[in-house]
Amino acid sequence: MSDPRLEDYKRRMDGALEALRKEFAGLRTGRASVNLLDPVQVSAYGSTMPLNQVGTVSVPEPRMITVQVWDKGMVSAVEKAIRDAGLGLNPASDGTTVRVPLPELSQERRQELTKVAHKYAEQGRVAVRNVRRDGMDFLKKQEKDHKITEDEHKKLADLMQKLTDEHVKKVDETLASKEKEILQV
Repeated sequence: MSDPRLEDYKRRMDGALEALRKEFAGLRTGRASVNLLDPVQVSAYGSTMPLNQVGTVSVPEPRMITVQVWDKGMVSAVEKAIRDAGLGLNPASDGTTVRVPLPELSQERRQELTKVAHKYAEQGRVAVRNVRRDGMDFLKKQEKDHKITEDEHKKLADLMQKLTDEHVKKVDETLASKEKEILQV
């Protein structure tokens, strides 16, 4: 993809793919990951902020996440935020450290998580297709304004479709990988 007119659309599609990967990173698989707590927002100092801005998140063992809270007064707010995040986790505090044990995933919960992963993947595909639609509209306008010829429009539209197909395939590959990771016992 060397056409400068399509580079911006490629960058936007890559951004949609990266956003999907971040969503997947927050999806629980059975192994502890610091990214698991990325969606957690803590009510602190009169506003809401990401968990990693009120403490240090670490993984001391495969089935345990710890959060070393910097301000002792924030420990209960951090616990509440993790509990209310909808991740199915039950934190316990120990001084300024909040321990978050990861329970074993049941088969039913694994199936639910794969459905969530499919939903995220579909959002990723839609984002990629929206970029394609913007690109196609731009090409139509360029042709209408006589800035490109009909042949150039067709050639660029084919390149745009090829770019879209590549990114949708990457979304599907990422989904298959995450699904395998979730279902692995």
